Amino acid sequence: MAKKAKAEVAGQEPEIVTAPPKKQEKIIVDSWEVKPRTYLIKGRKQPLTLTIPSRHTRRNPLLYFDADKKMQRELRYATNMNSPFVDEQKGEATLGHITFRDGTLSVPQENQILQKLLSLYHPLKGQKYYEFDAVEEAEDELDSLQLEVQALNYAMEMDVDQAKAILRVEKGSKVSNMKSKEIKRDLLIFAKKKPALFLNLANDENVELRNFGIKAVEASVIKLSQDQRTFHWGSNDRKLMTVPFDENPYSALASWFKTDEGVEVYKSIEKRL
Repeated sequence: MAKKAKAEVAGQEPEIVTAPPKKQEKIIVDSWEVKPRTYLIKGRKQPLTLTIPSRHTRRNPLLYFDADKKMQRELRYATNMNSPFVDEQKGEATLGHITFRDGTLSVPQENQILQKLLSLYHPLKGQKYYEFDAVEEAEDELDSLQLEVQALNYAMEMDVDQAKAILRVEKGSKVSNMKSKEIKRDLLIFAKKKPALFLNLANDENVELRNFGIKAVEASVIKLSQDQRTFHWGSNDRKLMTVPFDENPYSALASWFKTDEGVEVYKSIEKRL
C-alpha cells in the first residue's frame, strides 16, 4: 500500500526532473477506468520532493507523438481544462505542478486530466515513475514466491556433489572445507535469495564440469596460469588449453572437456582425483 505523503520541509526546493526525448507508442484509451490512482518514483533513492515537467518548453520538451494524426502534440497540465493536449485546450489556462512527495503522488478520480497525462502520455512514465497497480503487484509477488518455492524444493532434493558445484559459483574454493550440513544450509539460503540464478545453475550442464575443473586445480592435477589464460598439467607443465579472451577460465575449461581432446583429459584427471 502506498505510504502517505509527508509535509514538505519549509524552505526546501523540490528536485526537478526533465523529460528526455522518447519514442512513444499508440495509446489505447477505450478501456480507461475512472478511479483514484497512485504513482510511485522508481528506484530506492526517493527525495523528499520531486517535480517533473507539467508543460512543454524549449528547455524541457513535453511532447506526445499521435500516430493517428501523424504529428507531435504539445502536452500541458492545466487544472481548468479537460484535456492534457494544448491543441484541445480553449481559453486561459491555469497551470498546475506535478510534484511527488516522499516518492508518492496520489491523484483522486476527479482529476482525470492529470491521471491521463501521467498514465498515458507523459514521457517519464516507466523511466522516472510508474503507476501503482495492486493486482499487478500481487501477480509479480506471486510469481516471485512460486519461483522461490520451486528453487527451495529443488535445493532440498539436491545431492551434496551437485550442491557443491553450484555453491562454488558463489563461494569459490572454500566450499571444499565446508561440512555437508553447512553446504545444505548455504544452498537453501542461496536458493531463497537468488532463486532465478539458482535454477539456471541447477539446470546448467556445465556447472558440474566447472566444479570438476576447480577441484582438479585445487588438487594440483592441473594448473591455471596467473594471467588466467592457460591451463597446464600439474606434473610436467604441459599446456592443455588456452582460455578464449574475455571468458571465465573454468567455463571455458568446462566447454573444452566436451571436445574429443578434452574428454580424454577429463578421464585422466578423473582417475587422479
